[in-house]
Amino acid sequence: MSQGDKYNGPVRRPNLPFVALTLLMVMTSLPAIAALGGDVSTVQTDQVHMQGSLRITQSGTYAVHEIQSPSGIVVREYVSPAGKIFGIAWQGPWMPDMQQLLGDYFPQYADGAQAQAKERPGHRPLQVVQPGFVLQLFGHMRSFTGRAYVPGMVPPGTSPEVIR
Repeated sequence: MSQGDKYNGPVRRPNLPFVALTLLMVMTSLPAIAALGGDVSTVQTDQVHMQGSLRITQSGTYAVHEIQSPSGIVVREYVSPAGKIFGIAWQGPWMPDMQQLLGDYFPQYADGAQAQAKERPGHRPLQVVQPGFVLQLFGHMRSFTGRAYVPGMVPPGTSPEVIR
């Protein structure tokens, strides 16, 4: 075929399950920085990673560290009096770096997402509920929201419902 010729054959489309699995494998091979379940010091790492501004709000039994990125993603990390991140919530036009935010809990998220996709294919809210990890993810293109928490780390007198 010369430079001026046009190819009018069939257009090959990418195999979406293969692309999704490849992306998942690449993401799980990246170094994890523990956030959920980690120490409050990881909030600063998340802020640098997101290149965002940080605002801290103190509540009775916890503190909320809110990071706002220039791209419009807002992440709130809920910190117990012991200095541990017991919950996270996010919203924005794109998904945040889930491995960055979930840290050691990322494999549970990935396994839950994969299992739900097999059980109920299609675009539905994702919910992963395990004894030591809860994640809820809602949204569509340009509007994502979600939360994750470790039930055993939620401070006494605090309800998981505050994580939003």
